[in-house]
Amino acid sequence: MTYVFTPPPVVSVPVLGSDARFPVRRVYCVGRNYAEHAAEMGADLRDPPFFFAKPADALVPLGGNVPYPPATTNLQHEVELVVALSRGGANITVADALEHVFAYAVGIDFTRRDLQQRAKDKSHPWEMGKAFDSSAPISALQPAERVASLREATIALSVNGQARQQGTLAQMTWSVAEVIAHLSQFVTLAPGDLIFTGTPAGVSTVVRGDTLDCRVDGVGELRVTLV
Repeated sequence: MTYVFTPPPVVSVPVLGSDARFPVRRVYCVGRNYAEHAAEMGADLRDPPFFFAKPADALVPLGGNVPYPPATTNLQHEVELVVALSRGGANITVADALEHVFAYAVGIDFTRRDLQQRAKDKSHPWEMGKAFDSSAPISALQPAERVASLREATIALSVNGQARQQGTLAQMTWSVAEVIAHLSQFVTLAPGDLIFTGTPAGVSTVVRGDTLDCRVDGVGELRVTLV
């Protein structure tokens, strides 16, 4: 097949304990999936989950130096458990949902909060607040069979050594299985999809030069420096 220009390379994420990489198809994100974060953002605590997307090439596998984005004076961090799917489908049941999971990772959903708020105020789409270049650093994937239990696992983020976010995955309003099942009612999921599952309370502003360390116990760690 001939293309008018060379296609971009497939975006992929390394897998712990393997030379194989996980090819990424789509990146979905869940909004306000922790009660305290929903409260700090002024939302009801048990709203049905809602979703937005980031382009696959917004991922920054393994973190490292991440450029501070243009057009914002209020960049905020959101540490999240990320779910990687190796099976897809539509109308997946909660009971079957975890059978679709290949691996887990820790990620950061960077948000240009000022642009997002401006869009909200005008009932405009959020893309420029959420789906910008390098807005989704992600750790290597931890295969699901190596993860004993996630329910009580700690999820945390610090900035320059100072704790900013800390909670447990048990605080998620909608579980991983519920998120997968609900999302599959709107789109047909497929192998290669990633789902960022929401963030605990404590999101705050970061600036160029800050170093962020985040973790999900039993899953992985991620370090990012804004440059």
